[in-house]
Amino acid sequence: MTNTANDHEKRDFTILDRPDVSRVLFHPRRDVQYRTIPLRVRSLTIPVDDGISVSGRLYRANADGPIILFFHGNGEIASDYDGISPLFTSRGLNLLVVDYRGYGSSDGQPTASNLLTDAIEVFRQSATIIVEHGFRAQPLFVMGRSLGSAAAIEIAYRAGRELEGLIIESGFAYTFPLLTTLGLRTSLEGIDEASDGFGNLTKIAQIGTPTLIIHGREDQLIPVENAQALYGHSAASDKKLVTISNAGHNDLLFMGQETYFDALKAFTERES
Repeated sequence: MTNTANDHEKRDFTILDRPDVSRVLFHPRRDVQYRTIPLRVRSLTIPVDDGISVSGRLYRANADGPIILFFHGNGEIASDYDGISPLFTSRGLNLLVVDYRGYGSSDGQPTASNLLTDAIEVFRQSATIIVEHGFRAQPLFVMGRSLGSAAAIEIAYRAGRELEGLIIESGFAYTFPLLTTLGLRTSLEGIDEASDGFGNLTKIAQIGTPTLIIHGREDQLIPVENAQALYGHSAASDKKLVTISNAGHNDLLFMGQETYFDALKAFTERES
């Protein structure tokens, strides 16, 4: 990978890994163990640390189609996409959705720091996972929705040419305003976003990977100005910002379904 492990260590996660911050940043849900897994869906267990594995779902369209490594939003789990994935697979898009620690059937407890390190570990194993499940080995697209934008941007920041494209849905540029919106009451005055936050804006300014950003214009949780900032700072020469009218944070895909999937399809086909 382009950037070394030391890049992660330079960031100070003391603030983000505090229990009061984790309580507003993460809302883990466990999977229903007796849930029936649909046909053409594979349930995955991916080791990310000593004694720690995260769960995931692989939704198959076809072996030669684009593969999107997808990191979901805060209150979601991978199996939620059992019902959503046909919108992707019917358009020829293979989808690999990965949980965070404590979510779905994953081990452990989520923190900001292990969200990023686990994402990198999943990406490192992705080529093996793809081949083991009968897909053609190829570079991936990585996609992050909401909280998952931090994981996707971290991967793109480190992967360089190993990655086909970066897709951000309802992503955030600024960590601490988001924490305040989520209900964090602790004073964050004087804290440096560039060193103490996720650093999405700083990282994307160093990412030349082709980038697609999709955001709802009526998003009240993560206002569309975040998408505009990410787009404006992106170092990619091939980049596109798609904003969807009348769409908020959690209804983006459905309020602008045609626009959303037209953008995804065009982006993945062009870059592939």
